[in-house]
Parts: sequence; structure tokens; C-alpha cells
Amino acid sequence: MKKLFTLVAFFGLLALLVLPVAAMHHEVKLAEKAEIGKYLADSEGKTLYWFKKDSTGHSACAGPCVDNWPIFYREKVAPPAGLAADEFGTITREDGAKQTTFRGYPLYYFKGDATSGDTRGNNMMDIWYVVVPENFPPK
Repeated sequence: MKKLFTLVAFFGLLALLVLPVAAMHHEVKLAEKAEIGKYLADSEGKTLYWFKKDSTGHSACAGPCVDNWPIFYREKVAPPAGLAADEFGTITREDGAKQTTFRGYPLYYFKGDATSGDTRGNNMMDIWYVVVPENFPPK
């Protein structure tokens, strides 16, 4: 009986440690840089981008584009303070993959960002930008 109790206690503790980590995986947070302001990043601090050629609910980035701008997808998003969960959604791309959206626009990473906090893709070719919720989508 003591072994059973120990085993139950062990797995209970394990669940308490794993569940918060799993929940954090779905977290989107606000990162900040002086030259950009507050912008969206994933749970690991990797910057999220939007593509000027996209439209609400539709991605124009396909094929080789996705090699450089990998899609961001989480089944469920835990938004940062100040943003509502319903500002995040999901689309099914023409290639059948799912992609997370913010205010209807698909979200991406940039292949050239090496570490958390990198924003090397911002203003790339005047069509790729970090997502700054304060003025998104731009008019």
C-alpha cells in the first residue's frame, strides 16, 4: 500500500510540473524593443511576423516562401495580458496545414532569427513585419 501511495504521489507531482509547461507552450507573449515597441512573440520569445501580401483569413506565403517564413501554429493560444483570446484564430492553408492568426492575419516566424528576441525579419523587403498589436493591422 505504501508503494502505491508513493507511486500516486510521484505521478501527481509529475502532472503538476508538466501541465504548466504544456500550457506555456500555447502562450503568446509581448516582447519589447525600443525601436519597435511591444510585439508578439511565442512562449520561447521567438518573434512573430505578418506578411503584407496576406489578407484576412488567407495566407499568400506558399512553397519556398514557407521555407524562409515558417508558419506559426498552436491549437489553442493563451494570450498575454491586454489581448483577448478571440483575437487569435486558426486558418487552414491551401496546402492543408493549420496556421494561427492574429486579428485574422496569419502569423509566421523568420528563418533568419537565431535566438529569442531577434527581429531580423522586421521590414524585410517592405512586406514582412513584426506584429505590433497597438497598431495592427496597419491602415
